[in-house]
Amino acid sequence: MKHDTFRKTRMILLLAASVSMVSACSSQGGDKSVSSATPVASGGSAGTAAPEPLGKYAEPVVVTEVLGFSTPEDPRTTKGITPDQNAYLKDLKDMLNIDVKYKWTVPKDQYEQKFSLALASGDLPDIMELSPKDYEKLRKQDMLADLTAAYDKYASPDLKKYMESDGGFAMKTVTRDGKLMAIPDFTDPALGTQLLWIRKDWLDTLNLQVPKTIDELEKVATAFVNDDPDRNGKKDTYGIALEKKPFFWGFDLRGFFNAYGAYPSVGDNINAWIKDSNGKLVPGLIQPEMKPALAKLQSWYKNGILDKEFALKDENKVVEDITAGKVGISYGEWWYPNWPLNLSVDKDPKANWIAVQIPTLDGQPGKSIVPKLRSEKVYAVNKKLKNPEAIVKMLNFYLEMGKPQYMDKNKPENGYVYNWFAPRISNPSQIETIYTEVNKALAAKQTKITVNSPDYKTIQDVLKATLDLQANDTQTASRGVNWGLYFSRAAEDGGWGLTRKIREKGQFVMNEFYGTPTPTMVEKGGQLDKLMLESFNKIILGAPVDDFDKFVASWKTLGGDKMTEEVNAWYNEQAVK
Repeated sequence: MKHDTFRKTRMILLLAASVSMVSACSSQGGDKSVSSATPVASGGSAGTAAPEPLGKYAEPVVVTEVLGFSTPEDPRTTKGITPDQNAYLKDLKDMLNIDVKYKWTVPKDQYEQKFSLALASGDLPDIMELSPKDYEKLRKQDMLADLTAAYDKYASPDLKKYMESDGGFAMKTVTRDGKLMAIPDFTDPALGTQLLWIRKDWLDTLNLQVPKTIDELEKVATAFVNDDPDRNGKKDTYGIALEKKPFFWGFDLRGFFNAYGAYPSVGDNINAWIKDSNGKLVPGLIQPEMKPALAKLQSWYKNGILDKEFALKDENKVVEDITAGKVGISYGEWWYPNWPLNLSVDKDPKANWIAVQIPTLDGQPGKSIVPKLRSEKVYAVNKKLKNPEAIVKMLNFYLEMGKPQYMDKNKPENGYVYNWFAPRISNPSQIETIYTEVNKALAAKQTKITVNSPDYKTIQDVLKATLDLQANDTQTASRGVNWGLYFSRAAEDGGWGLTRKIREKGQFVMNEFYGTPTPTMVEKGGQLDKLMLESFNKIILGAPVDDFDKFVASWKTLGGDKMTEEVNAWYNEQAVK
């Protein structure tokens, strides 16, 4: 969101946004294993009640977590709040008697390094949000709790509905020898569809058409650099937003490479695997289609279409440029209006961002790559925790808090920071539910949603934002916040509106590998990702394009060939099952 992420946010549903980074860290939590406690219904007695999804523990259960936090996504959030002060945690303690203590919290861009150190030292929290690679490492080291009984006994109907909405497909990927070793967070694969976001007001100012080909996109981007699209009399804009990683959760170049029929990645450090003419899986990262795409990027960098300092910029710096009106084009997913484009709209009321299907070489509808399973993280439990069912009850609680009876309480001004809630999962069909219910309410001229589900609060928020936007009412939220919620989720030509049309037409390519990381991915993945990043950025910055061939040779030798063997072995096993 975002964010959700969403990282990126992978991608959790975002509610609103601001640019400044939170600087405070939470107090350190204890790292002792908790004593066993019996979960009972609220007001019940220990040892007598049957397991209940939201039963309150008779004695406090302390669980440790770690958190990589980003800026609170709603500008109405209580100022100066730190993660350990999140009102959500107090509710969890009051209602379930689960007491969350943070071992540490760090800004999101420091999380990966911090968690790697914790992983190496074995100083791990009780409940963990894990990447597929880290999950596989800990599972193989027998450090994760078996959650089978906990899920069977305590999962609420809402949680089970979400987890089984894909026929159990996602759950099977984290089940080994009949044991459930994690809870996957997964969403509709179509949410990974790449779109092109572009400032229509700049196009209109320069009398340019919406680009459908790469050549047309180059023409537009060049004009955005040279022809003063913001009419401030200065040459202070560049063409296309890009952060330092060519493949990330946002502000990256996946959609650009897709235009060339190249399918290298489906996200941050997630390689894509496609079928070749022989029916085998091959890594899109090293296919010949990548080379001309890199050559084009090199020319774009030379001509100022890409920011001269992109290789030094993280996502926060790119967001600053978008907000400040320094750039008018970005590849990205459905959620961009919710963040950071809403910041641009608030900064400049004339900013008019639109979504279009990715331009291609020949002008045909662009096909981006989407995963068969869109799950960039799982939640697992340290084997040392004596109450592994706590994670299931916490997920039940998260879903419960989205229902109508909590709507008036769970507000950012009351100290609730949505994007710090953990663990949390998404309804795999939430975005479609929002789109359908909000448009149904709009057609019926309703101001309230009547559906009773964990998604109630989000649906009602989107409806209210839409109505406020139509009425130009900014009492509750800024125009940018209202526009962002509407245009990301409910607008027919917005983020999800366009994405669902692409999905319905089948205009996408599927990433065929959806298993947990293979042994070589775990062992060599980081090294190969670093090799890719250094090689591609050097080419974009001006190194010989033929260095791509050297990269391919090194990638294959340093573990890529072995990885390909393992992926195809896995693929053949799926065919037999």
